[in-house]
Amino acid sequence: MSTMDNLKEAFAGESQANRLYLAFARKADEDGYPQVARLFRAAADAETVHAHAHLRVMKGVKDTAANLNQAIEGETEEFRSMYPRMVEEAEKDGAIDAATSFKYANAVEEIHAGLYQKALDNLGDNEEVDYCVCQYCGNTVEGEAPEKCPICGAPRSSFRKID
Repeated sequence: MSTMDNLKEAFAGESQANRLYLAFARKADEDGYPQVARLFRAAADAETVHAHAHLRVMKGVKDTAANLNQAIEGETEEFRSMYPRMVEEAEKDGAIDAATSFKYANAVEEIHAGLYQKALDNLGDNEEVDYCVCQYCGNTVEGEAPEKCPICGAPRSSFRKID
């Protein structure tokens, strides 16, 4: 393997560890272990530091227009190719929970691609827009959260406004 391959692998691993530890922290909080939750959040933050360092060495962050274009490409590949294949395989396997998870993600990735395209088209306008994210399926909406999530049916209270 090359150094670049190792950097990509390390970036992926550190990124996944961050998300995993944040999920562990949420569970520790639910289970009544706030100190363990705090430790998981601290480790998650450290993993983010590592991931960002690897990404910096890879020169993986460009100017905002290039970053938006990369995000559009990635989200588009996910909703056009990756998730439809995964839905099909999960349904074939009878893994209904996985198929549902993939379907929700697929719908949201298409929304993300559109939001990124809109941001790219309006780059420099600096119009302030609020975003709300459904904490059940990840649906991302501009402005106020809807009464009911159009993707998963969750109530407005399941949306979190992003600062």
